[in-house]
Amino acid sequence: MSAGDHGLGASPPSGRAVPHTLFIADLHLCAEHPQTTRIFKDFLRNTAIFAESLYILGDLFEYWAGDDDLTDPHHAGVASALAELSRGGTAVFIMRGNRDFLIGDKFAQAAQARIASDPTLTDLYGTPTLLTHGDTLCSGDTGYLAFRDKVRAPSWQSAFLARPLAERKAEIEALRQRSEADKSLKSEAEMDAQPDAVAAALREHGYPRLIHGHTHRPARHLHQIDGHDCERWVLGSWHDHGSYLHCDASGCRAIRL
Repeated sequence: MSAGDHGLGASPPSGRAVPHTLFIADLHLCAEHPQTTRIFKDFLRNTAIFAESLYILGDLFEYWAGDDDLTDPHHAGVASALAELSRGGTAVFIMRGNRDFLIGDKFAQAAQARIASDPTLTDLYGTPTLLTHGDTLCSGDTGYLAFRDKVRAPSWQSAFLARPLAERKAEIEALRQRSEADKSLKSEAEMDAQPDAVAAALREHGYPRLIHGHTHRPARHLHQIDGHDCERWVLGSWHDHGSYLHCDASGCRAIRL
């Protein structure tokens, strides 16, 4: 059982009077959509700077062909903005998503960020909280999960990253076009988080709170798993507007920019 509760529209917090952590995902930043990048940088300067930590739970970029693409001015600008946030005292964590799973140590160093494992179980102000990008919860999309296993293999990544950058970008663009075509053949339910996969993740990690992105369906869900009440927050994408999840000792609330 789950009940959608978007919780959007609340006023953003100000200052660090109440310790809090922020979560975002699915920004899909790219040079072709500069307005989204501007909103993101404003969010870092005006909102995230007051948080103890910022977690980016995957798909910060529309795609990532490798850390040697840091010479791109747009990518370098995003890394610089994150580094500025880190120098201001906010810890930055980046989880790899399905679009930017090739983000590596060089980007993390440039952004002064830490790579978060997927999944990550953390104590969030006294509440055990499981963080994941969310694509592994979409167990109905078996074709994608097989592709995910292939491209996450170290041998595949080493071979791919050894190719020229321009060649890698061309292949990624072709993959993106095929992916969009494939989506038209899949149902909305098939591409959403599946109840059995959600239950398995919550059960495996001791029935924590769950925060994830990927599905672009922002909501708060309540699940009863083996007699345990579990809260699940789905982060929104930044296609139309920015949004983030604010969590402190009193709980979480979703805020639209």
